[in-house]
Order: sequence, then C-alpha cells, then structure tokens
Amino acid sequence: MRLYALAIFVSAFLLFQVQPVIARLILPWFGGSASVWIICLLFFQVVLLLGYSYGHWLIDYVRPTWQRRIHVALLAASILALPIIPRDAWKPTGWEDPTLRILGLLAATLGLPFLLLSSTSPILQAWYARSRKAVEPYRLFAFSNAGSMLGLLSYPVVVEPFVSVRRQAMGWSLAYVALVVLLAFLPRSEVRDSELGVRGSGKDTNPESPNPNPASPFPLSPVSPALPEQQPNPESRTPNPVLWMALAACTSTLLLAITNHMTQNVAAVPLLWIVPLSLYLLSFILCFGSKRVYRRNVFLRLLAVALAGMACLLSPQFLNARLTILIPAFSAGLFVCCMVCHGELARLKPHPSRLTSFYLMISLGGALGGVFVGLVAPHLFRDTFELQVGTVSCAILTLVVLHRDPSSVFYRARWQPSWLLVLALVVALVANLFFGIHEQMAEARVIVRNFYGTLRVIDLTPPKIILIQGEAVRSLEPEPGERKLMHGTIDHGLQFLGSLERRRQPTSYYATSSGVGLALREADERGPIRVGVIGLGPGTLATYGRPGDHYTFYEINPLVIQLAGTEFSFLRDCLAEISIVQGDARLALERQPPQSFDVLAIDAFSGDAIPVHLLTREAFAVYFRQLRPDGVVAVNVSNRYVNLQPVVLRAAESLGKQAVVIVNAEDEQRAISRATWVLVSGRRAFFDSDFIKQASASPREILGLRVWTDDYSNLLRVLRLPSPLSLLR
Repeated sequence: MRLYALAIFVSAFLLFQVQPVIARLILPWFGGSASVWIICLLFFQVVLLLGYSYGHWLIDYVRPTWQRRIHVALLAASILALPIIPRDAWKPTGWEDPTLRILGLLAATLGLPFLLLSSTSPILQAWYARSRKAVEPYRLFAFSNAGSMLGLLSYPVVVEPFVSVRRQAMGWSLAYVALVVLLAFLPRSEVRDSELGVRGSGKDTNPESPNPNPASPFPLSPVSPALPEQQPNPESRTPNPVLWMALAACTSTLLLAITNHMTQNVAAVPLLWIVPLSLYLLSFILCFGSKRVYRRNVFLRLLAVALAGMACLLSPQFLNARLTILIPAFSAGLFVCCMVCHGELARLKPHPSRLTSFYLMISLGGALGGVFVGLVAPHLFRDTFELQVGTVSCAILTLVVLHRDPSSVFYRARWQPSWLLVLALVVALVANLFFGIHEQMAEARVIVRNFYGTLRVIDLTPPKIILIQGEAVRSLEPEPGERKLMHGTIDHGLQFLGSLERRRQPTSYYATSSGVGLALREADERGPIRVGVIGLGPGTLATYGRPGDHYTFYEINPLVIQLAGTEFSFLRDCLAEISIVQGDARLALERQPPQSFDVLAIDAFSGDAIPVHLLTREAFAVYFRQLRPDGVVAVNVSNRYVNLQPVVLRAAESLGKQAVVIVNAEDEQRAISRATWVLVSGRRAFFDSDFIKQASASPREILGLRVWTDDYSNLLRVLRLPSPLSLLR
C-alpha cells in the first residue's frame, strides 16, 4: 500500500508541478499574454484525456502480465524526451496567432511524459484494487489530488522564488526519472491472466466470474480488475456517463474562464494561475476523500449566493471594481461551484469495476471545457462571455441533477411552489447575465477579440451645457467628446475628438509633465530624435513627433495596430516619420541591428497586467544595446497592485545605470491620469537637468529584492498588500 500510495502521490505531484514550470518557461516567448496559460491548461486537459484513454485501454483490453511491461517500457522511452526545456526553434517569428505553435511546442517538449504521468494514477489504482480484493480505490483518487495540489501550491512559495526556471526544468526531469525507477519495482499484481478473460474475444475464460454491476452500460470486461463487491450509490444504479462528462466540463469551463478573467487584469504569473487551479483540485480532494464533507443542502444554498454574486460582479457597473474584491469573490464562487459539481460527481460514481471509464469521462469533460474556453469561445464571442456561459451552465446542470435524483427534495417537489421558485431564480440569473452582455455590446463602438484579449472602442459624449439668462434657457451643443480604447476592463488610451489641435493633445499616462514627456522634452533640445515605443495603444506618444523625428512602435497585437490606424488619428496626425514593427518587442529588438534610439519608452502593460519578460536584467541589456550611449529608457510602472519601481531600479543598478522616479498629477479636465515612470540612463547630465530634478520623486525601495532575470522573478515580494480598512472603502 505504501509504495502504491507513494508512486501515486509523486506522479500527481510531478503532473501538476510541471504545468507552471513549462508555462513559465515559454511565457516570455509569446508576449507574456494571459492566454498562454489558458492554452497550456487546454493542452494539459486534452493530454489528460489521452492519458486516461490509454489507461482505460491498458486495464480493460490488455492482459495483466503485459500491462506492467507496456507501461514501464513507455515510461522508459519517455526519458528520451528529457529535459523538458523547449528548443529556441519554437520561438514565434511573426505576429500570427500563437495558439497552434504553443500546442505544438508543448506536445514536442512534454507530450509523452505528461501523457504517461496522467495515466499512472488510475492505472496504479486499478492494479492495487485488483490485488487487494477488499479495497475501495476511490480514496487513492483523493490522495492523488492531494499530491497534485501540493505540487501546485509549492511552486509559487518554495520553487519559483528560490530556483531559476532552467533549474526547475532540470530538477523536474531528474524527479521524473526517479519515478520511472520506482514504478519499475512496484510489487506485482496477485491476479493471474487465468482468472480473467479478454474483452472482445466473444467468450469469458472464467464464466463463473459474475459481473458486479450488470446494469452498467459498460459491461465488466473479463480483463478488468477483480474488484470488491459493493452496493452502488442509489443515484448511480444506472450510470450516466453524459452527466459525468457534463459536470466535469462545467467546472473546467469555470476554472479557465475565471483564471482568464483574473490574469488579464493583474499578471500572467504562476501565483494567479495556481490559486483557481488549487481550489478546483481541493474540491476534488474533499468530495472524493470523504462522503461527509459535501452536504448538499448547505452547498446548494452557498451555490445560490455564489452564482448571484458572480452575476452581479459581471455586470457593467462592477467591471472596474477593486481586484482585492474581485479575486476573492470569484475564487470563492469557483470553489463553491466546484464543490457542488464534484460533490454530485462523487455521489454518481460507479462501481470500481468502471473506474477507468469514470475517469475517462471526467477527463473528457475537462478537455471539452478547455477546448470551449481556449479555442471555441475566442472565435464564437466578440468579448469574454465564456464566464457567463459557465455560470448559467452550472445553474442549469444543478437543476438537471436534482431533477434526476430520487433522494432529492426537489425531485419529490417537482412543479410545486418551491420547485417553481428555483426555476424562477435560474431564469432571473440567466436574464441578468444576458442583459449585462447586451449593455456591454451596446456601449461599444467597436469590439474585436483575438489571442491577446478583447479590445473595445468607446465614444464618450459630454453632457449638454444649460445656460440660464434671466427667463431664457438655451442649450449649447457640446464639444466633440472623447474616444477611448479598452483592453478587457482597463483603459488603454484616450483621444479628444474635434479639431486637429484638440486631437493632438497627449492624454492619459503621457502628459508633458509625465516621465516620458520630460524625457522627450530633454531629447528634443538636441534636435531631431529617434524614439522607440514598446506598446502602441491608440498611438498617443505620436503626438510628440516633430518634422525630422522618427518614431518606431513595437506592437504584438495586430488588432491594436488596426484600431490605432482606423479608429484613432494620433498616427495620421503625427508630424514625424512613423514605422510599426509587428510581434513581441523583446524578440524584435533582439533580432534588429542597433537602432540608436534617443528615448525608448516601455509601456506594454495591459492595465495592471505585467509582462515580466520586459522587466528583467536581460531585457534592459537589450534596450541599452538599441540606445545611443546617452539615450534614456522610460518605463511606465503605474500599477495599483504591484510596486514595480524597485524592479526597474535593481535592473538599472545591475547594469551600472542611474535611475529616477517621476510622478505626475492627475488632471481630469485634460484627461491626464496620474502616472509613475522610471527613467534610466547612463548619462549623468540627464539627471542634472533642472526640470528632471524638480519632477523627481523618492523611489519606493524593497530591501533585499533580487534583480529579476529571465530565469528568476518573484511577484510576491513586490505585491502591494491592502490593509483591512482599504478593502472596506
């Protein structure tokens, strides 16, 4: 028992530890986009399905004496794929949708080891149940999930802060080899081939062996383990694989949709990947570990609160609520939904003779949820509405389960007032969600979506002005309003409409008093300049262009380039020469010859989301290779939740450069936002300029902070943790 438990625990630990490791390795290659993790989750779920299919085939169709040989042989062959470090040839070369490239990279780098790891737990459970005829194997499923959860939670706390990414990959590869050795020496099964038949042969070599559950639509294979007799749950007398699959698909959809909703607005980092996935796994552990944890009456009430709360937070009025409220609320909502779906799944679990079929349908549902969120929804919806779909699906699926269960009070009370009340609440939930979707669609002038997220163009019209002169009242037509670009729920830039002079006013984070405005002013004093800008947005920085200047914008999202050219006029009105480089800025700058920029502005952050690969020491080395010797790097570190000033200051210090922090004030009338920029340069005279000295602010240091590199970053050290009182404001 101990060796089986150890092998199952280690395989599950490695299975889920490798997920953030490989995603962290490839994240910088694809612009640090939150969608990288969503596509990785899709891959993991699909390969999990393939692994469970392989396990189902191995247990049900292969003689026991050959099962171990085949599995250990494949495990040994998979060692040839190690170490799990992707080749540079997989780096993107353009701006095309990277979904297929990510899937191909993961398949080539990790495919076979991950598939075999995912199949190991159900295979070992079946082997153990076959050799121990009085054992219920489902507790080993909860034990497997405990290993998975520990593998996840240990990553952001123990592994990522102290171990470089490449060493993480090497360490995981060595642990995988050790697991293969352990599996090769597990005790052999006590069941002989002579005790079992062969499915599909048309006859049973042991006809006296009864089927433990003849009502099953999946007849017990004679090659299946000789499992202990048990009375199935009342709900599962007629197993319903479609319902198993639907419950798993619902939670998978909610997991990916809520993760996407959270990471798009903060950072595509393992910390925020792991919280929802850990809650998802915790619900599996609790529901399958003990029958006493999931109390239907309690969790159904909590489900009503959770669904109503998430529906409220998804309405347009709450889209810009504090993330300190949104993240805990959506995390709690995900956990409650998973507890209900997985609790009902545990109640519906079949006789252990159908163990691999049960796991297969669960993994199929998980894969379908991943395919829906990762592949279907971006092409089906113009905005991220998959979370609303998942919420509605959870409510409807719960009704279906209660309707089918004779032990449920709702089964006995069908079409009575209590049942009609529940139906009315579900209808109200659906109506509220679809009304919110309609409001969002009606508000936007343009909505487009791709791998990098959802972009919306919104026109803001000022109210009419009413003047009272004696008894006469007249209304003045308002001036043309403003047009802004939204990325998800975050303002990505704004332009005044109307006259040319008004359109060419710098707005949002790019005022003349901002850090980048001062850097451009100082450079302008020396004549025509060359400026590089990482992150196009609507093209606001083009307002600073003068005849003779050259501005190069680097933009990874082709839809941003399209909207900047068609919906905004910053680029058309610019007096300087403009060029746009499509693709990830870091990779493009690495490939280009020196550009001799006077100023290089780094502003590729989508609201509060952080592309970490643009803030590492290696990234700054690339920036300074593209600058003139006296050039300036200007980094926009404005962020509500992460203190990025020390990260930039440490990178500058590691390269022998100086840095200064510039904070400008907010001006609502001129549509100027409060912004924090860090200016980095190797030219001391730049920092001696009077207007730079006057505008400089005291930097926010973090003692003992290590410089971020491509192999190391630690978001926990730079988080701005809110005080309890601030959460109530």
